Amino acid sequence: MHKKPEILQRHVVAQSRLFRVESFDLRFSNGVERTYERLVPGGSGAVMLVALLDDKTVALIREYGGGIEDYTLTLPKGAIDLGESLRDACNRELQEEIGYAGREFIWLKKLSLSPSYMKSGIDVVLVRDLYPSQLEGDEPEPLELVPWSLERLHELYAQEDCTEGRAIAALALTQEFLAGRFSGTPL
Repeated sequence: MHKKPEILQRHVVAQSRLFRVESFDLRFSNGVERTYERLVPGGSGAVMLVALLDDKTVALIREYGGGIEDYTLTLPKGAIDLGESLRDACNRELQEEIGYAGREFIWLKKLSLSPSYMKSGIDVVLVRDLYPSQLEGDEPEPLELVPWSLERLHELYAQEDCTEGRAIAALALTQEFLAGRFSGTPL
């Protein structure tokens, strides 16, 4: 196992309302020194939800992605508010984005987004036993709820507007969990 590099110094290079860019100098165990930069998020983390409308149907959303300048078919997700539990954040985001709340929450995994350049990650949570419940969200336009059969995920992956890697990974984890080959933790 490799010894983690020693952090020699770090400082903030730039900051916006969403991100802080941090520069840090490292010394690796072989003596090589490098300067890395990374995005450091503010806030308390984020959740991505695999919400099952029934045993065979997942709730997708179609929303505008500013980073890709187009609409994308993805999973409900959002930030965890300061002081909010993971379970409460999941339930709030569901109600804001798809008009449902859930009774059963199973944490599957924390995914890193781009470990070379970003400190942030996202917690993937499977949600079952949904019931209608709506909260007003912060989206600039209503999100489209797109029910999708778990048996047709291969078709989803081929869709031109399904490009978000973390959503595809979350769906793959869910398939493994539902098949009994991957474990989760009830929230």
